[in-house]
Amino acid sequence: MRKTGKLDYLEMPAGQSGLNEVKAFYSNAFGWSFTDYGPDYAAHSEGLDGGFYQGDEAKNAKPLPVLYSDNLEQTLSDVEKAGGKIVKPIFSFPGGRRFHFTDPSGNELAVWSE
Repeated sequence: MRKTGKLDYLEMPAGQSGLNEVKAFYSNAFGWSFTDYGPDYAAHSEGLDGGFYQGDEAKNAKPLPVLYSDNLEQTLSDVEKAGGKIVKPIFSFPGGRRFHFTDPSGNELAVWSE
C-alpha cells in the first residue's frame, strides 16, 4: 500500500550508453524486465519500483528519489513550509502528476500522485 512520504520510486538517467544498453545490462546481469513508455523511458519493478530515461534531461543527471503523496497540493505546501525549494511545479506525466523540489542540502527529489 502506498503511503504519503514513503520512498516510492527511483528514476535514473540512462547516460551515455543509452536506454537499450542499460535495459540489456540489467536484464542480463540481474534478470530485470522492463515496460517501455515511449522511446525515452523504461520502467522496472524490481524490489523498489523505478525506471531509466534518456534524452536531453538525462545529460549530467543524477538518480531521482520519488516519494508518493495522497494529496499532492498539500504535500507541495508542506515541502515549502519545511524549507524545500520547488524546482518543477506540479505537472502531468503518463501515470499521474508530480513536482520536483530540492531539500536544504540541494538534493533533488520528486513527489508524485495518481
